[in-house]
Amino acid sequence: METKLANPAPLGLSGFALTTFLLSMINVGWFSGANMPMVLACAFAFGGTAQFAAGIMEMPRGNSFGTVAFCGYGAFWLSFALFVLFLSKGVTGAFVGWYLFLWGLFTMFMWVASLKKAKALMLIFLFLTATFYLLAIGFWTGAAIITVVGGYFGLITAVLAFYLAAAESINESWGSVVLPV
Repeated sequence: METKLANPAPLGLSGFALTTFLLSMINVGWFSGANMPMVLACAFAFGGTAQFAAGIMEMPRGNSFGTVAFCGYGAFWLSFALFVLFLSKGVTGAFVGWYLFLWGLFTMFMWVASLKKAKALMLIFLFLTATFYLLAIGFWTGAAIITVVGGYFGLITAVLAFYLAAAESINESWGSVVLPV
């Protein structure tokens, strides 16, 4: 009897989406930075750990893209939480901008790889690339409005990721395309 492996993508996408949405609500100014502890808790437990686990679960499925994406962004959330909680003292905004820019670079090559995947996935990586670059520019220039715009791009990214997570879960459960991707 052949063993069917579960699809870990909805777990990884959900962890990414939820954590991204929470942080983006702070970036756009809907909530103050005083709410960052909830983002960090989510970054450790769902955005980081669950997403990294989804990446590991992609390996036996032979999905290199899923492994790199989920492990990569799981590590992003873990590094973000560690930085904010324990390691940010003395780090300049310009250096944080480089951190975000390099994540944008990583995301851009993941976007290129996603061009051969579902359109919904391609849109997630497109908007996430813009999010990272806008946030980097915001840190480099100190222009709060650019960070706000980056936050809105983050919200769009999160909604797209929630949609794809829902589509993959619902379509598999129903055995047909209920939500197109």
